[in-house]
Amino acid sequence: MTHTVLATLPSGHRIARARREDLPTIIALLVDDPLGSTREDPSDPAYVRAFETLDADPAHLLVVVLDEGDQVAATMQVSIIPGLSRRGATRAQLEGVRVADAARGTGVGAAMVEWSIDYAREQGANLMQLTTDKARTRAHTFYERLGFVASHEGMKAML
Repeated sequence: MTHTVLATLPSGHRIARARREDLPTIIALLVDDPLGSTREDPSDPAYVRAFETLDADPAHLLVVVLDEGDQVAATMQVSIIPGLSRRGATRAQLEGVRVADAARGTGVGAAMVEWSIDYAREQGANLMQLTTDKARTRAHTFYERLGFVASHEGMKAML
């Protein structure tokens, strides 16, 4: 089965809807990270369940970025969230942004995030939001360069 290509980036990389077959590579990208290496477990069947839930719900889009050889160079998830605050604004949540080591520094990450912003607008979102761990100072600089502002203090509770 071939990927459903959604866009081609200026670099020639293609943004495509993730397939179940991409899961091992996506999980490897999540693990290949100082924080992910301590919290991800590639053998956990929860990833398959999560993928199936995401794939079945049109409010969520999990994508991969493919290089010339159809290898996964990056991934991210965009979720569209309706809400009442801000006059009924629809938000887009950006999650799980990861770029393979070989593709870092090439502009692929910036191009895919910019594409996600355009996608969110097309879906009717008024606002794009994301969270990034406080320890990810390079990521903070990256997102600020793309126009994101650290306007809120985020909080989480493990359930």
